[in-house]
Amino acid sequence: MRNSLSESAPLVRLAVSMMAGILVGEYVASAIPWWTVFGGVVLLTLLLWRYGHVQSVMIGACFMVLGALLMDRQKESQSVEWPAQEVQYEAVVLSAPVEKPKTMAVDVLLTENGRRLTCYLYKDRRSRALQIGDGLWLQSRIQAGRTFVASWHWHRQQVSLKRLSPVDRTRLVFLRYRGRLLARLSDQHLSGEAYAVVAAMALGDKSALTKDLREIYSVTGTSHVLALSGLHLGIIYSLFSFFMVRLRWQTCCQLLTILGMWAFVFLVGLPVSAVRSATMLTVYALCALGHRSRMSLNILAFTAMLILAVNPQALFDVGFQLSFAAVAAILLLMPLFESALPIGYLQAHRVVRWVWGMVAVSCAAQIGVAPLVAYYFGRFSPLFLLTNFIVIPAAMLILYLSLLAWMVPSLAYLLINVVTTLNASLTWMAALPGVRIEGLHPSVLQTAMVYLVIIACYLLIRIAAPIAGWSPSRRGW
Repeated sequence: MRNSLSESAPLVRLAVSMMAGILVGEYVASAIPWWTVFGGVVLLTLLLWRYGHVQSVMIGACFMVLGALLMDRQKESQSVEWPAQEVQYEAVVLSAPVEKPKTMAVDVLLTENGRRLTCYLYKDRRSRALQIGDGLWLQSRIQAGRTFVASWHWHRQQVSLKRLSPVDRTRLVFLRYRGRLLARLSDQHLSGEAYAVVAAMALGDKSALTKDLREIYSVTGTSHVLALSGLHLGIIYSLFSFFMVRLRWQTCCQLLTILGMWAFVFLVGLPVSAVRSATMLTVYALCALGHRSRMSLNILAFTAMLILAVNPQALFDVGFQLSFAAVAAILLLMPLFESALPIGYLQAHRVVRWVWGMVAVSCAAQIGVAPLVAYYFGRFSPLFLLTNFIVIPAAMLILYLSLLAWMVPSLAYLLINVVTTLNASLTWMAALPGVRIEGLHPSVLQTAMVYLVIIACYLLIRIAAPIAGWSPSRRGW
């Protein structure tokens, strides 16, 4: 088939091979000498240069072994044996204290080796007053990355951050600044559920989200707006691009836009979904400078390989899986939905084009993530299309109004009204009959079979469309 997926997006095969290798590295014993295997496969691939098809298969094998090698190395680096007895150590606070039934939980970063640790402290005035960036001296016994610290075994003190990596030090600087912005939100009379939603959408801090509020967003199929992802990064990218558009040097504009976007990603704590989106948008911006094809499956595959090369265990992160499944489905299925209406009609009717675009994106993303949502959470939200028409414009308003409220505090009341209206609307929808289908819980095999059916239908349409005289390929396939 001409212009097949393997020809138009060759990096997809390499990304899939790398993911398969990571799965092998996770579940196969680490006694295998992966470096030796990798060197042998690379050498064999080079020797097969005369046999194009065989060499292509061997290139995929190289990436598969590379994935297993990366996973094996990460498992070795994370196999930490904590001392059986109590030890003294210094750390720096990474997160605001979260109140538990009997303790205050706080994430810290050990200054000696940069490892992350969750500390449980007695509830008192000192533990409640901890802030991001505070240095701590502690003495306790650590078990599996967690520790309970008695009140008389910890205190604040100045600590040296020289042993931390530049990324960790930079992250701490931005997290401190995020703490100040969150405090400013509290000073502007945002509290309760309104504060929780703004903190999650604008700054990636979900600590204030209650269980009931999370359930409302989950039931209505709108949890994605609480997790910083492509939607939020796209808005930030567009905002920076808007202010840079009048500058004369396009290269400088794009570089400044990329730096501003990554500053925001550091500000929200480097979540996997935001890193994925920022990486994709960075490649998008660089392609724009070279006047190349911009957003494509190749860019998505390259982004996945880049993230997995740095952190192979990201493959097992639910957010990573949902994020890439949604974007892949949008890139593949959007041309199909767009081609359902005449191009001239869409260009002549802006409102129809916007509505149809929203429908197409929502349906494509839902097709991509629905099997995973059913597998992990056991539910499906039939009203996703209706709720997306509400939450996506609301998310844009919340992000823009949050920025304005930080600069002009008197505008905070607008932000409060928008968030309150959004929460009330979703609460009402969550009470509607048939808003959710519960108890699905397909197995891994069943989930994989559903995706195989979706892929088979997609390929069938690609083959049948030209025969029927309908060619979605002209719109980007």
